Parts: sequence; C-alpha cells; structure tokens
Amino acid sequence: MYGEVNAMFGNLIKVTPSSKVVGDMAIFMVTNNFTPEDIMTRGEEISFPESVINFFKGDLGQPVGGFPKKLQKIILKNKTPYTDRPNAHLKPIDFTVEYAAFKKKFQKGFTRAIEEEDFLSYTLYPKVFEQAHENYKTYGNIALVPTKNFFYGMQLGEEILIELEPGKTVIIKLLSISIPNKEGMRTVFFKVNGENRFVDVLDTSLNIKVEQNAKIDPANTNQIGAPLQGSLYKILVKKGQEVKENDALFVIEAMKMETTVNAFKAGKIKSISLKEGSMVKQDDLVITIE
Repeated sequence: MYGEVNAMFGNLIKVTPSSKVVGDMAIFMVTNNFTPEDIMTRGEEISFPESVINFFKGDLGQPVGGFPKKLQKIILKNKTPYTDRPNAHLKPIDFTVEYAAFKKKFQKGFTRAIEEEDFLSYTLYPKVFEQAHENYKTYGNIALVPTKNFFYGMQLGEEILIELEPGKTVIIKLLSISIPNKEGMRTVFFKVNGENRFVDVLDTSLNIKVEQNAKIDPANTNQIGAPLQGSLYKILVKKGQEVKENDALFVIEAMKMETTVNAFKAGKIKSISLKEGSMVKQDDLVITIE
C-alpha cells in the first residue's frame, strides 16, 4: 500500500516529513479497506489524515513536477492550496506579549518556573507541549526516571537510583505486586532509601467493566463516526451549532497521525455522543446532525 500511495502522490522525494505523509495515507487506507480507486471515486465523502491535507495544501513546499491535480482537489475539497513557500504564510509573533500570556496560562500546576524554552516548544509544537504539561502536573518531572524503567517498569527485586537534584538521590527497590482486587487495583510494595512504602495502582490492562461505545448506523447519513481506532483528541463543534458541508467536526489521533472528520453535508449538530479524550474504535458514533 505504501508503494501504491507513493505512486498516487507522484513518486515523491521522501525525507522525514514527506515519507511520513505517504505512510499516514497508507495506514489510513489499510485501516479503512480503501483502494486507490476508492479514493479517486469516493474521495468527496472521505475525511483524510491532517498530514495528507497539509501536504497537498503546500505546507511542505512544492514537489518536483507539482501535485497530481485531480487528487489534490479531492483531498483539499474546499481548501485553497498555495504555490509559494510555506513560511510565507507564517503569522508574526510578538514574543513579549505571547510569552507573558503563555506563562499566565501554563504556570499553574508547574512546580518549577516557566522558561523561554517552554514557550518556544509550545509555539512550534502546541499539542505536544500541552500533553507534556498535563503529564508534568500529574506525575512531576518524569524525565528523572531511568529510560528503561520509564518504558518497561521495574523487575521484582530491582533497585534503581533517581537523582531528584544535585546531591539528592533516592534508592528505590521494588519488593512485590499483589494480585488485583475486584476493582482492578494492585498494591505495589517497595523500599525508598530503606523504608517500606506501598501504593495502590489501577491495572488498566485488565479492562474491567469496559463500556462499548454506540456504533453508527450505516444507513443513517446523519450519524458521523470515527474513521479509525484512536483517541478523540478534539471536538470542534457544539450542540445546536449550524455547520456547512466540509466544516471540520472533530479530530481523531492515532499512531501519531491526526485525522480531521468533516461534515458531509450542511445541517445542525443534534448531539455529541462522546467526550474529548475518549478512546474510540472504527465506526463509533461521535456526532449526529439534523
């Protein structure tokens, strides 16, 4: 499928961002059982990954030989591409004003001072910074945890060192992990600098009382569902809001790929079935219009 998408896109010169665009489209097509013929004949009703839309809009520049015009029109729908350099469309930033607003927004919940590097990170990658900020508020500075243990946890009997700050190091040893109770909680016993401690942790891998989301009715064109499995990252409309054809409704994030789902027709938002942050599977009902 990667090869087929590459051919559809005009045999791109592939570096990190452009190769990811081809990969995003290939994953999207495999997930939804789309063929290149489906894209060309049914593309008007398909919501494509955000990276693919941005590519055909010109955000990575202009490919050698230009874009395949018919495919570009299908993917962009009512969006207008540009033909000059993408950085010509960047809006200027007043660093003094924006930095002050940034500190006011994000300082709450931080146990350290906001730095200029934080502001630059947010300006370039807002979503990544927001996720890191929420993790920091919840767990503290997890960058202090050794990489192997951050990704894979600790083995029973394993002892690790964590340097909280220069001259302040804690020694942690994992002693035991209990069986889960009926709510899925496990008690984790460990030593911190020789003193016994424990904490109760929910084992999310047990999937206790997993609720199933409602599915769309394929025959009901007013129901709009998730095009693939992932996280409902953002809902862009409100109940009762009037929308036009191709207006953005919500964003699904999966495998570092964002897909913005658009309205297939004009109408009013009748109901929103799920909340932002919900995990969804393909065809889970998200929005109903009327």
